[in-house]
Amino acid sequence: MGVQQLLIIGLALFMGLGAIILILVGTRGSATERVEARLAEYGSRAQPVTLEELELAQPFSQRIVRPMVSAIAKFIARFTPQQSLEATRHKLELAGRPNNWGPAEFWGVRALAGVLMALLVFLLLSTSRQPLRQSLLYSGLMGALGFYLPVAWLGSKIRKRQDEIIKALPDALDLLTICVEAGLGFDAAMSKVTEKWDNELSRAFGRAIQEIRLGKLRREALRSMADSVGVTDLSSFVAAVIQADQLGVSIAKVLRIQSEQMRIKRRQRAEELARKAPVKMMIPLILLIFPSIYIILLGPAILLVMETGVLGSIF
Repeated sequence: MGVQQLLIIGLALFMGLGAIILILVGTRGSATERVEARLAEYGSRAQPVTLEELELAQPFSQRIVRPMVSAIAKFIARFTPQQSLEATRHKLELAGRPNNWGPAEFWGVRALAGVLMALLVFLLLSTSRQPLRQSLLYSGLMGALGFYLPVAWLGSKIRKRQDEIIKALPDALDLLTICVEAGLGFDAAMSKVTEKWDNELSRAFGRAIQEIRLGKLRREALRSMADSVGVTDLSSFVAAVIQADQLGVSIAKVLRIQSEQMRIKRRQRAEELARKAPVKMMIPLILLIFPSIYIILLGPAILLVMETGVLGSIF
């Protein structure tokens, strides 16, 4: 592979990654927030606007990207096995439903990213007059990479959400314990958590509270919350609360024990990360810092030896 081909593929990769990031990030905020923002913008205008102006006021991702993804999703959903769609739906639930995507829409995003990467590489290689066989080969490889990148992005979203929930869980349990011991019910204590904080755990609690208010049993709503998060600590907490509710045990006592256990686990995780730090530091030390030290310390000595001509007489 020549230098020109590497530069072309690198340029296509850079452009394709930028387009994929634009597709994956989408629009910030929920659908309700976007509707409220559009209504506020409409109310602030002095003169009435046309439908075309309202459509053009939407961001690029809403006007172009989302309709394109929806059209591809409808086409792909016909040929995708139901088992794959269910697995994708579960992963999207674990990631917190980014951009409010369904499984078919996510497969559409994957297909669009793969086709986009392959087309960019093929067009750039064609303009540089590369052989057709090499252009098709590199386009296929870049298309496979673009098809895989949304999966990697979704995995990073899942890990980030789970880490955030693990870090916030001990403090949330402390607040739950305080509220329940002060006389509030368990549902009201969960509502207090959603009011005080705005993170992934509080949003999961808020979703469970909404399901309970709509008539779902508390244990089913809590189990659904644990399944949509996939964190072992939260699952054990939900199991303890459900068991205490069924056996008639004091919820305050169970919450107190759970909060103490979560604080112990958080301290153990911090100690584990502290013990891993020296091992992780060995790689940059050996590859980056030690060679620099050797160059600084031994470089002048080697130059002096070379000037004396000792090395030439030896060899």
